[in-house]
Amino acid sequence: MTGTGRTAMLAVLAICFMTGLAWASVPLYRLFCQATGLNGTTNRGLRAPGATGSAMTVSFDTNVTPGMPWRFRPEAPADKVDVGARDMAFFLATNTSNHTITGTATYNVTPEEVGKYFTKIQCFCFTQQTLAPGETARMPVIFYVDPKILTDPDTRDVQNITLSYTFFPVDAGKAAARAAKDG
Repeated sequence: MTGTGRTAMLAVLAICFMTGLAWASVPLYRLFCQATGLNGTTNRGLRAPGATGSAMTVSFDTNVTPGMPWRFRPEAPADKVDVGARDMAFFLATNTSNHTITGTATYNVTPEEVGKYFTKIQCFCFTQQTLAPGETARMPVIFYVDPKILTDPDTRDVQNITLSYTFFPVDAGKAAARAAKDG
């Protein structure tokens, strides 16, 4: 193989490697964040381990991206929870426009160090939410705080966790295609 052929082959391999890395970066980053709690990323779980008798406060913060005509708020601004016990909070979203809008919520937890100890069992943020004009939806989140938070030197003094949500509109074309596919 000539020097030019070898250079071309290395360039093609580099392009393939970079393309594969770019394709895998989002799921790998998501896994990394869930494992480490980076940027307040929470975990998903099936059931709570059980109450410990230690309590802390979970505060709720809600936002809507600018220009999205929804009102979004928690039913209660905060909840005192027993670490390790299953808990539930409700949020209300209202479409204030004159047309149907589909939205999706992103979330994070602060302080960032507690993200790996905050586990959601069920959340409206796992699915898209479609609201007709003037419609209000009551949406639950079921969660628990892992008892390991009490023994981690970086989090054992935390008494207040903030769970924050931001709703974004879903691209109308993507939402229609998804609805048609789901039948």
